[in-house]
Amino acid sequence: MFKHLKNDIPASIVVFFVALPLCLGIALASGAPLFSGLIAGIIGGIVVGALSGSKIGVSGPAAGLAAIVLTAIGTLGGYQNFLVAVVIGGVIQLIFGILKAGIIGYYFPSSVIKGMLTGIGIIIILKQIPHFFGYDPDPEGDWSFFQVDGENTFSEILNTVNNISPGASLIAIMGLGILILWDQVLTKKAKIFQLIQGPLVAVAIGILYYLLTADNEVLGISKEHLVSVPVPENAASFFGQFSFPNFSAITNPQIWITGFTIALVASLETLLCVEATDKLDPHKNVTPTNRELLAQGAGNIISGMIGGLPITQVIVRSSANIQSGGRTKFSAIIHGFLLLFSVILIPNILNKIPLSVLAAILFVVGYKLAKPALFKKMYDLGWKQSIPFFVTVLGIIFTDLLVGIGLGLGVGIIVILLKSYQNSHFLHIKENQDGKNSIKMTLAEEVTFFNKGAILKELDNLPENTWLTIDVVKTKYLDNDIIEILEDFKTKAKERNINIKLVSERGIIENPISFIEFFYKSKKKSA
Repeated sequence: MFKHLKNDIPASIVVFFVALPLCLGIALASGAPLFSGLIAGIIGGIVVGALSGSKIGVSGPAAGLAAIVLTAIGTLGGYQNFLVAVVIGGVIQLIFGILKAGIIGYYFPSSVIKGMLTGIGIIIILKQIPHFFGYDPDPEGDWSFFQVDGENTFSEILNTVNNISPGASLIAIMGLGILILWDQVLTKKAKIFQLIQGPLVAVAIGILYYLLTADNEVLGISKEHLVSVPVPENAASFFGQFSFPNFSAITNPQIWITGFTIALVASLETLLCVEATDKLDPHKNVTPTNRELLAQGAGNIISGMIGGLPITQVIVRSSANIQSGGRTKFSAIIHGFLLLFSVILIPNILNKIPLSVLAAILFVVGYKLAKPALFKKMYDLGWKQSIPFFVTVLGIIFTDLLVGIGLGLGVGIIVILLKSYQNSHFLHIKENQDGKNSIKMTLAEEVTFFNKGAILKELDNLPENTWLTIDVVKTKYLDNDIIEILEDFKTKAKERNINIKLVSERGIIENPISFIEFFYKSKKKSA
């Protein structure tokens, strides 16, 4: 169990630095107490990490739920009432897991999953540009195109031009240089550079830079450009940051609706992330999806009970974990403990970390998710793969994660329908000496109502005086809709002097009297 700790501990430190600002930023974007984001990060790491079957997935507060949380806190009459919905959502996720709803995760097309990873990589880079240059009006973790500060992704970048902080920008550039040097050169020189991760060094230098330039009016970094962890004065004030659900409000129907919404969105986001992380995993582990829903449900129940935000598996942290060499669930669990111990023991030190340095770390994470070579690779695979991919990428950039995936999935379904339309049958046409066409229609192994249009079109286009052979020898499933089409075609066939021959495992039948009766008897016999 512990043989991969040399990989998991360094990876957990990187995930910790990625998770810390996101926990706080998502809480801020959700209109919730800052500490609630940290609670969700801690529970997502320790509890969900321990219960999950994923070796490299990392859970925490979900950016995709921020808008739902923000609205729900206002409509439900306060944060404590909202926590009841979080607990209910966790219970519903447990039910999803028991009912084995996790199988849904296996039905997302690969092109959409790759588009999701690439889109998230691009949006990470775009969203971190302002933070990189010390412009922080929009909180970390706000991944939507239309932001909580009233701007959109691109207008925020334009606003950055007039609000650059020299000190924050300088240390960000230094941090990015350290990360590139570490990744491209030093880790290949000696094992010590693999154990001590570049992000840890970048953060340490960032803290040192802040302390050394604190009195410099030009190069100094103001407090609004630093991490902002709540600092309790004593043990009593620390525990006073926890909130507890108001179960007296459980009879409110809106709380149940919100709870179901949280369960549904959190489960979908988790299943998408599971598929994505399994694709990224260099060791190709397969995550049991039903167990993941059970783990997420348990995590949300506990998070809601002590004042935390809703939890999902999160692609940004998971990809950072994979990129940093994490091998087992210990990296997720250790990152949870690092969050816990740091907010208790060293919140003042955390509050000296420049956000611009953390933006540099996220730059690297984003670039590795959206490498330019992937665009060419997807284009080369043809339109059936590239169109859902590009639609998903653009959808995520210009809307948000779930809408973008929904658009890509919709296009993917259309592509599947087109392929199904094209692949229902094969036609072999030859002209006999007497001038009559001999046409053989070989039906596919499975023919469903999706294939109605294609088969109808072919039958309608048959010329008069044709010999038609319908081969169903290899057909294992023939939808009743298709049988009815063949039955209806018999009348047209007589009018157009089309002779029909049916070839099946039971033999050859010339001009069958009833297709419905024939296929019904075939089913009855096989049963």
